[in-house]
Amino acid sequence: RQTEIQRDGIAMMMVVDTSSSMLALDLSPDYVEQTRLDVVKETVVNFVQGGNGLMGRSNDMVGLIRFAGFADTTCPLTFDHLNLSGLTQNLEVASTPEEDGTAIGDALTLAVSRLSETEAESRVIILLTDGSNNAGEETPQVAASLAESQGITIYSIGVGTNGVAPIRLTDPRTGRSKVRTMPVQIDDELLESIAVQTDGRYYRATNHQGLQQIVATIDELEKTILQEMFN
Repeated sequence: RQTEIQRDGIAMMMVVDTSSSMLALDLSPDYVEQTRLDVVKETVVNFVQGGNGLMGRSNDMVGLIRFAGFADTTCPLTFDHLNLSGLTQNLEVASTPEEDGTAIGDALTLAVSRLSETEAESRVIILLTDGSNNAGEETPQVAASLAESQGITIYSIGVGTNGVAPIRLTDPRTGRSKVRTMPVQIDDELLESIAVQTDGRYYRATNHQGLQQIVATIDELEKTILQEMFN
C-alpha cells in the first residue's frame, strides 16, 4: 500500500529559512508576539497535519530541510507526519555568525536531491525564506535548472513585510529586551524567477493571515494537479 501511495501521490520537501532575520516580528497576529519562524513553523504543521482550515497531506510523503548559512535535512521524506511536525516545531534560528546567512541555492539543491529518490508522480519544493541568496556554494538559478530537468515544481514564498520590520533584541549587559527595526531585503525577482522556471509560483506573505492563505492556495493547487493527472 505504501508503494502505491509513493508512486501515485505527491512528494514534498518543505525548505525553511532559519537565518537570524527570521526573528523579525512583522508576521505576528494581533493576539500574540511571534517571530517569522514561529509563524512559518505553525503554518507548516497545519499544512502537513491539518488545522486552521487545512485538511493535511495524509497521503503524501513530506520532508523538511532547514537552512541558514548551510542547508541540512531535518527530516527525510516520510509518511510519519507526527514526527515531522515535532521536528518542525523544534526548529531554531542560527545561533552564531558562522552559521548565519541565506544559502537558498544549497537548500534547493539538497531538496532536489532528496526528491530524486522517489518515484512520486508529483514532486514539489515549498521554499519559505525572508532573504536573498548570500551564502553557500550553489546558486539558486542552477538549483532551479536542476529541479526543472527533473520535473520538480518550486513554490517560493517571501516571508516578510516591505521596507523595515520590528525585531526584539536583548541587551547583553542588562538582559532587557527592546523592539528595534531592521531593513527587509527579500529578493522578490530571484524567488519569482526560480518558481516560474519550474512551472511554480511566487508569493509574498506580509502578515500571518496572508501566509496561511498562500499555503492554502498551494495546498489546493497540488490537489487539483494530482486529480488532473489521473482523470
